[in-house]
This record gives sequence, C-alpha cells and structure tokens, in this order.
Amino acid sequence: MRGIDRRIAAVAREMLGLEPRPGQLEAIRALAEGRDTLAVLPTGSGKSAIYQIAAGVLGGPAVVVSPLVSLQRDQALALRRRGVRVHVVNAATGAARRERAMAALGERATAFVFMAPEQLVREDVREVLRAAPPRLVAVDEAHCISAWGHDFRPDYLRIGAVLDALPRRPVIAALTATAAPPVRAEIAERLRLRDPAQVVRGFDRPELRLSVRTVHETGRRHEAVVDAARDLQGPGIVYVATRKDTAWYAGRLESAAPYHAGMRRRERDRVQQAFMNDDLRIVVATTAFGMGIDKPDVRFVLHAQVPESLDSYYQEIGRAGRDGAGAAAVCFYRPEDLALPRFFTGGLPAEDDLAAICEAVAAGPVRRRDLAGRTGLSPRRLTALLDLLHEAGMVRIRRRVEPVPDAPSTADGVARALSLAERRRSVERTRIEMMRRYCELSDCRGRFLLRYFGEPRDLPCGHCDVCLGGRAERHADNVAFPMGARVRHREWGPGVIVAGEDDRVTVLFDEAGYKELLVAAVLDHDLLTRAPAGGAPRGG
Repeated sequence: MRGIDRRIAAVAREMLGLEPRPGQLEAIRALAEGRDTLAVLPTGSGKSAIYQIAAGVLGGPAVVVSPLVSLQRDQALALRRRGVRVHVVNAATGAARRERAMAALGERATAFVFMAPEQLVREDVREVLRAAPPRLVAVDEAHCISAWGHDFRPDYLRIGAVLDALPRRPVIAALTATAAPPVRAEIAERLRLRDPAQVVRGFDRPELRLSVRTVHETGRRHEAVVDAARDLQGPGIVYVATRKDTAWYAGRLESAAPYHAGMRRRERDRVQQAFMNDDLRIVVATTAFGMGIDKPDVRFVLHAQVPESLDSYYQEIGRAGRDGAGAAAVCFYRPEDLALPRFFTGGLPAEDDLAAICEAVAAGPVRRRDLAGRTGLSPRRLTALLDLLHEAGMVRIRRRVEPVPDAPSTADGVARALSLAERRRSVERTRIEMMRRYCELSDCRGRFLLRYFGEPRDLPCGHCDVCLGGRAERHADNVAFPMGARVRHREWGPGVIVAGEDDRVTVLFDEAGYKELLVAAVLDHDLLTRAPAGGAPRGG
C-alpha cells in the first residue's frame, strides 16, 4: 500500500470508522496530494466522506459550501457525533457562534465550517479567508453552479473568483451525484479548477424501473397520477410543476402532504420529518424537495409533468431505491407540457439592463450593493447579468465590480453578452428536446440515460418499460462515429459523440448543444469530420 493510502486509511478509521471504497479512495487521494477534484458519485456512495477524510489528511480547516441549511445541519451533526469540530454559519447564526467559526479557520487543527454560497461571498467572510485561507474547500451539490443545472444559484458563480483571490489558494473538491459531460465541464470552468482529477462512477441504477406513460388530456393525467400513487406500495414522492398542484394532489391522496418553497420553514421541516419517520407516506412537491433527503426506502418517484432536462429527472428519480430494493420511476408525459420549460428559456436579458450595468461600472469600481441600487436590479438578477458581462469581457468581479481596461464599447459588450445568452438559451432548448426524446423512445430508456451521462452501454438495461415489453434492441456503438469521438460539423462546430446507433448519432456540440443526426445524411453530405487522435476537430 502506498504511503498516502496508508495515511488515508488511518484517518478514515479514526475520523469516521470506515474503509474508503474505490471511487472514494481515488478522489481522496487526489485531494490529499493537493489536486483539485471533481467527483460525480451516486447518491448514497459517501461523497461527504471524500472531503471529510481529505481534510483530515491535509491536516487543516476546511470550508464546506452547501446549498441547504438542513443538509449542513445533518452533516455537521454526524461529524460532531464522531468528536470532530464543526461550525455552521448561516443567516441565523449569532455573533458569538460566527466569531468562533471564523476563529477555527485560523487554527491548524482539522475543523469544518459549513456555509451557503451566499455566506462565502460576504465581505466579512472573505476578509477572514484572506487572513487565514483554509486547506480545503468542498463545494457540495456542485451542479448548482451550472447554468445547465436545475437548481441554479447565482452566488455559486462567485465561488471560483473568491477562492482564486486568496493569498494561498485552497484545494477544491467539487461533489455532485448528477452531472452530464457539459455540466462537468461548466463546473470545472466556473470553479476555476486547476487540472482537476475527475472521478465519475456508477450512473447505472438497476433497481429503478423506468417507465413513461403518455397522456393526452390534463384531466386524464391527474387521474393517472393519483391512481399510480394509490396503487404503488411504500413511501413515495410525487413531483409536480406548481405550488397549486402540490395542494391538489395531496388533497386527493391518503397520508400525503404538500411541500414547496413558499411554505414556512417550520412547516416544510415538519413535512420532511414526518416523511422520514414514516408518519407520512407521500410528499407531493415541487423541485424544492429532495436535495439532501436520504431516506433509503423510497419505493416510487412519480413526475406528474415532464422535467426540464434529463439532468433534473435523474437527480429526482435517484431519491428512490437507495436501499438497493426495487423502486418505480414513472414520468407522465403530455407533449404539450414541454411548452412550460420552453417558457423559462424564452427570454433574453434586456439590453437596457446590461447597458446600465456597464455604464455604472465604467466610472470605477463599485460595490455590488451600490450597483444594485443604481440599476434597480434585484441581487439575483444582477448576479446573473454580471456573469454574462464578465464572460463578455466587460467587467471583473472581485471585492468590487471593476471595469476591464481596454474593454469593448458598451454597445459591443452588450452585443457580446446577448450573443452568449442566446447561445445558452439554444443549448437549454436542446436539453428539453433530449427530455422529449427520452419520453418518446421506442427503445431502452436505461441505456439512453446512461449514454446521455457519458457512460457507454450496448445491452438494453432489462428493467425499463420498453425492455420489459420486449421491444428493446441491442445497439453497439456506430462504427463510423463511436461514443466519445470528437467531431466537427460544418455549421455547429466542434462536439463529441454521446450516443451512436446503427442509424443515428447524438452529438453534444460545444456551442449548439445536443443534436441528433441520421447517419445516412451525415455520410451522404459529409456533415461530420472526425478529429485525429489526440487532436482538435478539423475541417468542415
């Protein structure tokens, strides 16, 4: 056993009383050797142990950026039970506790300080971090940093800049259970990971019985969802699109309660705890429910409406069957429902808002609070627009928002930002189309999902509705365009093959998103050019 592995094993036993598993060990080893790491591991595989053990090996304090107070609280409680020093900093933390947490960052002993991204970017917290940079920063639920993600949090965008500005940059661990290749790339870019080790394991969930039920009338869909929830056994989650729907379905099901972000925290906590204690069989929820919920015996997840992406869908159905026993994942598909997520991708930023930010910053560095006041933009909206302008080369986001020397004119900068927004919207629409493709498949759904997440699979999964109906076929990689091959399209530019069958290939283009192409048309018209081994795509 290597010396570093012996040290990891010793810390794991002493701190957590466990032996690291293969995926965990690879990620811990990279972090312990000082290498930024992106770990994509299934829920329940021990992602939190990765940063906990790595911090113990590095021998210093760690900051854990986590999106939910409840998730922070649960992880902190588990560590305290093992005798580990832990602090939680959030909006409700009193001055004395906050002071103790900040003091822990200046010590050399292993300790953990949990906080949301909104806390990390506060100026007083950044001052402490500049004076005493932690050894490790773990970004949990890292998919939240991605504009592709389904739980986008603007302050996640600032994490990379905050950490890069520290006098001694910490090692960064980015952790998530769900990230398709483009999401992984964006996480690495936005967190400014340096030559990150990527540890990606196990998207296959054979215990999940995947199925889609097509309905053509809203009333029939309502009946079908209620009937399914009544017929299925055990605890379950019903995901719906609106807060109004949570109350409607919960009112028609026994031992069910609604859950959404508009409820008071005390009431949400009550519903969650009742579900965890088996005092409640069904939670009818918007996507506000689920992150950090670790109930092993969830036997079904129903989607009354189609999610906006396969990333969202996989994250949500992953809350079922964590004990390894069979569980149902049923999506109720009405083609017209996809107009709803399209609405969310339909608007571009207002030119006047972008121009107002540029003009306010042009006079010199300005605090974000003052910038929000001058422009009349909400903090959330301002953060999103600043991200676009930063990418367009118009502003720098540091302690204050600063103009970029020799930046383009305001008109050109706004045009660049709008072009970036248009590109993001186009890519988002292609993800919606991939969701549609999943729902309308006449072939294996499990294989389609695995290939979407970059995991090769030839054989049918054997446990989706198509396989169980005897309609799935075996599909090896397309010989001309194997999975993972880099290609270039004459119009859409460079991309990578993410799925290839006998008659069609699916390509994830760097700027145009997902496109499905018929192989015959590709070959007849020479639409795709393969990249040489180890090189960038050429030609076209």
